[in-house]
Amino acid sequence: MSEPLRSEVRGHVLLLTLDRPAVRNAIDPALAGALARAADRLDDDPGLRVAVLAGDARAFCAGTDLRAAARGERVSVDGRGHYGILGRPPGVPLIAAVEGFALGGGLELTLGCDLVVAGEGATFGLPEVRRGLLPDAGALFRLPRRIGRGRALRLGLTGRPIDAATAAEWGLVDELVPAGEAVDRALALAEEIAANAPLAVAQTLAGLRRGGALDDAAGWAMTAELRAPILASEDLREGIAAFTEKREPRWTGR
Repeated sequence: MSEPLRSEVRGHVLLLTLDRPAVRNAIDPALAGALARAADRLDDDPGLRVAVLAGDARAFCAGTDLRAAARGERVSVDGRGHYGILGRPPGVPLIAAVEGFALGGGLELTLGCDLVVAGEGATFGLPEVRRGLLPDAGALFRLPRRIGRGRALRLGLTGRPIDAATAAEWGLVDELVPAGEAVDRALALAEEIAANAPLAVAQTLAGLRRGGALDDAAGWAMTAELRAPILASEDLREGIAAFTEKREPRWTGR
């Protein structure tokens, strides 16, 4: 039996590829477990600084495997939540590289990523209401924050999909590229992020993930909390030294 998730290390980047093409990369318990293990790996290995999550040319992800759901199988993993990655994502940036369909939980999987790169042929949608279902993998609260209440209502209540150009216009996609180039562009973006100071990236990411729901007072308190380890870090001293000495920094993540 083949593994449902392929992984490949490229420098400081981990490329994760959903590999269930016969069901458009729909997520069953085995794939959810594999995603949870990948999240653990990203948190445990300091050499991995960014992850790219991809599907194939036909489909990024069609969401929950309904046959598995009909058998009563869970696609939630203890400690990591829905799909093994959406409840508690790893502490490194996640970039979705979307080609083909990102429907239902597949769209919700992109919402759990920090950045989304999509090929021009990609399609996004929440068809759950057409099947008597509820979007339950994060769309109900993440989608309005991402694209606004009205657009989220249009997607959620009609079940009608949108093309990649519309998704980019609405802010669901961060970067639109020619069809077939999403993975390459996502990897290039990941390498650009991975070249920066790891601790600074991690703390900035943590702040940006939390900060959108905070008022100013709580935001200032969070900023002070996240800044403290940066001010005491070796990477800060290295960054300043590299700037003054006109050389590339040598980051240690400490």
